Amino acid sequence: MPASPSSSAQAAREIVATRLRELRQDAGITGTELAVRCGWTHPKTSRIENARTSPSASDIRLWCRACGADDQAADIIAQSRNAESLYVEWRRKVRAGLKQLQESYVPLFKATELFRVYSASLVPGFLQTEGYATGVLSSVARLQDIPDDVSDAVAARLERSRIIQEPGHRFVLLIEEAVLRYKVGDSEAMAAQLGHLLTVGALPAVSLGVIPFSSPARPVSPRETFHVYDDTMVAVELLTARVTVTQPSEIDLYLKAFGQLRRLAVYGAEARALILNAIETLD
Repeated sequence: MPASPSSSAQAAREIVATRLRELRQDAGITGTELAVRCGWTHPKTSRIENARTSPSASDIRLWCRACGADDQAADIIAQSRNAESLYVEWRRKVRAGLKQLQESYVPLFKATELFRVYSASLVPGFLQTEGYATGVLSSVARLQDIPDDVSDAVAARLERSRIIQEPGHRFVLLIEEAVLRYKVGDSEAMAAQLGHLLTVGALPAVSLGVIPFSSPARPVSPRETFHVYDDTMVAVELLTARVTVTQPSEIDLYLKAFGQLRRLAVYGAEARALILNAIETLD
């Protein structure tokens, strides 16, 4: 696995930083001279060139003007914005409400043919029932201290999940057995959710694997939740952010890890037995 799930974002920032540094060097001016021309301190120039500080659009325009390269500003600004979009803080993402967050993924979902999802802690969103989704999104609202539009967000999530029954999409979903045991909502909600897994796991387009507690020595330890969209993008869910991975070498590592995790899982009757046991042991 990549050393850091945010490495794609950092690599993109470093490309912008390198481009700005090369502009300064091509103009034949020092970092101190550039700082004077831009009206800021030399340490700021150093932070930008070493990708420790992301430049604003205004910073980039001033930098390009100082280097006599105004014509390159728009392109570098676009490149910088793309770099920042790879690492999106949840708090900023949910500012407009959880309902809008659910709806924002619909175009990506519709464009994806093969979904591969691994989760060590929660039932994947595609498979969540109303009660379970309410528990999950309510906890997000409380943690992030945002306006409560959970009811609307749950409705949007359930509507979004209809894609699992639409033609043209396939779903390979892996969960750790712990997901069956972590209680979200009350016992009734949890029983409904586990029962739904039995139903949806039988859909022709769905492969649902459960990695048992009893798995032998694992080549891959439990990881952060991640979604692979076709072979072109990986989304990694952290506590504070959603990281988008687009570098082919990193995507390949996630696919390799997914393949190893997939071989640890059980399917069909064995997976159903684990789910039924989890239902039977509910309080």
